[in-house]
Amino acid sequence: MSNYDIKDINQAEGGRRRIEWAEREMPVLRSIRERFAKEKPLKGMRLSCCLHVTTETANLMRTLHEGGADIVLTASNPLSTQDDVAAALVNNYEIPVFAIKGEDKVTYFKHIRAALEHKPHMTQDDGADLVSSLFFIEMGRFEKLEPSLAEWAKTLKDEERKQMLKNVIGGTEETTTGVIRLKAMEKDGVLKFPVIAVNDALTKHMFDNRYGTGQSTIDGIVRATNVLLAGKTFVVAGYGWCGRGLASRARGMGAHVVVTEVDPMKALEAVMDGYQVMPMIDAAKVGDIFCTVTGDLNVIDGHDFEVMKDGALVANSGHFNVELNIPALEKMSVGKPNLVRPFVDQYTTKDGRKINVLGEGRLINLASAEGHPASVMDMSFANQALSAEYMAKNADKLEKKVYSVPTEIDNEIARLKLDAMGVKIDVLSDEQLHYLNSWEEGT
Repeated sequence: MSNYDIKDINQAEGGRRRIEWAEREMPVLRSIRERFAKEKPLKGMRLSCCLHVTTETANLMRTLHEGGADIVLTASNPLSTQDDVAAALVNNYEIPVFAIKGEDKVTYFKHIRAALEHKPHMTQDDGADLVSSLFFIEMGRFEKLEPSLAEWAKTLKDEERKQMLKNVIGGTEETTTGVIRLKAMEKDGVLKFPVIAVNDALTKHMFDNRYGTGQSTIDGIVRATNVLLAGKTFVVAGYGWCGRGLASRARGMGAHVVVTEVDPMKALEAVMDGYQVMPMIDAAKVGDIFCTVTGDLNVIDGHDFEVMKDGALVANSGHFNVELNIPALEKMSVGKPNLVRPFVDQYTTKDGRKINVLGEGRLINLASAEGHPASVMDMSFANQALSAEYMAKNADKLEKKVYSVPTEIDNEIARLKLDAMGVKIDVLSDEQLHYLNSWEEGT
């Protein structure tokens, strides 16, 4: 296999300009890159990264590369790749990339194979596709792999498969869905190395998921459809950090927001935040625009599609496209969907209604837009970089578990971000510290 697989190397110059534009909004990562260039904390480490190939990710790759890492980057979603960025990483920064926007499933897993063939010491995942593929190969559970990947895996000797896993000292995981999968692996006793849940860092999920997903999802929906949100009923499925951000932004654009939830505490919070809360089957009857942000399966199911309005817009910004039961929609539709606009597949149901699925049900903020703004990804990818450094230094002391980002890393990133924004905060005096840590003082 060649050392990269991208759409068009001639797009590199445009990609370079956009990478540098994003860098201006990523001062924390830039400061880490400057230190990494001097200290080389990842020298001699092979990293296989399965992430969204965007301008922000490119700046993370540059940081890891400056830190001495030998990197291969592959896409974590078939529709999220920015082809000009992939070209610039290969051409301008000499980082091998295996990613093409719109690649089919076979190509997607061919690229996962390239990441595995890199024989990584460390993985960086967004959704755990890379890690789960590695584990299935090591266990010989070929039936769980995509057929072409399984075919390749079967050609490996037992020792080659075992050694592939033995090389790995640890990994990091970017997103909620991936952390859920990894914790399930840990529970089942199949997690074979420590993984740091970057998603669980406060400087990641409180900002990236809320402000990043909130803004970029609205951006993706509007770019794909050019609809006016004001006056529409906007249904948000899930009220985690992503759902909170999306609901807030939709309301800010003048939409009437309905929230659906399965968690009573989150549902209560949504009510207290001023949103209408109801089951999806009821929301399906009144909604104009729907967006799932849960990471779960069939959040919008066949019976929901059956009662939707003519012209409903349906999107996902959680993770995999399984959040929408598209096979069920296909069964109740006449013929194949029509591509009525880029990233808008219009299904015609047997009773004549039109239901519009955006971005093939994949992450709409990346499918039709550019993903999160660089300034919020600055903190997320600072967590990735510093977690990779932490893993390189401490893997031999860690168990085969999912770990949170160390508090000192989280706090340092918040401090660096405030410094970059020119924001100063108070510092406790010795007297105040003593008071807070003493039981002898009181009323």
